Amino acid sequence: MVTVTLLGTAQDGGRPQPGCTKPCCADLTAVDVRDPVSLGFVDDDGRGHLVEATRALGQQLLRWNHPPIDSVLLTHAHFGHVDGLGLFGRETLNARGLSLYASSSMLNLVNATPAWALLVEQGVFSTVVLSGHEPTTLGPGLSVEAVPVPHRAELSDMHALVFRGPNRGLLFLPDHDRWDETLTTHGAPSIRAWLTQLQVDIALIDGTFWSADELEGRVQNEVPHPPVQESLERLGRRQEGDPDIVFVHLNHTNPLHDVNSEEHREVTTLGWRVGEQGMTFTL
Repeated sequence: MVTVTLLGTAQDGGRPQPGCTKPCCADLTAVDVRDPVSLGFVDDDGRGHLVEATRALGQQLLRWNHPPIDSVLLTHAHFGHVDGLGLFGRETLNARGLSLYASSSMLNLVNATPAWALLVEQGVFSTVVLSGHEPTTLGPGLSVEAVPVPHRAELSDMHALVFRGPNRGLLFLPDHDRWDETLTTHGAPSIRAWLTQLQVDIALIDGTFWSADELEGRVQNEVPHPPVQESLERLGRRQEGDPDIVFVHLNHTNPLHDVNSEEHREVTTLGWRVGEQGMTFTL
């Protein structure tokens, strides 16, 4: 049985976010802390496959009960998704022979970044290109497909990942710019139509901001992510046959972190879910 654990639910900065002194980050207890978004898969042979390499790797491996790890997969180069790569090196895990899966653009950046290139040279990672829409077997019962989506590409492109197990498929879409652009890229008239096209049963999607005016002094176009409010307007209430949609990659300002908030109730009343660290799925 292929299992998936949601190892982190926050946007790249985590919660609390460094430098934030607002109520959303002040006086948080240990149970309120959220790590940057990450997933842990266990294939039918009990081998682990980690999605994103965050600086919270230690906590996340404990949360995952740390199976033997065969591979690491990266969606793109933004800080919170890659800043833990060095933790696999000699100074910490001292790993060997892990497959590092990413797009050719992302792997070009790995090879051009001295600290990361050294990990490849030392045999910590062997790089494997994920090309769009071509399935790659990760282990018994588990494969992955890379799905290109528009997102700020200062350093690399961005790919969502579709994982397939023996019985179900899962979409991991932690970041993208706007629904109109993503849907147009894939020739889909709606979110539902696109998820049907992808043939997924579970969709972990970008929930970075609740609303377009969430960041004071900044307009939404400066921080591209579709607000959860817009996603809910497009989706409406969950219908029979819809996949299980879970919002992840929540910014520290997002009221969805509070399970007692009106915003959280709005999501769940419509039949959708908000990601929680440790949440599990089976494929």
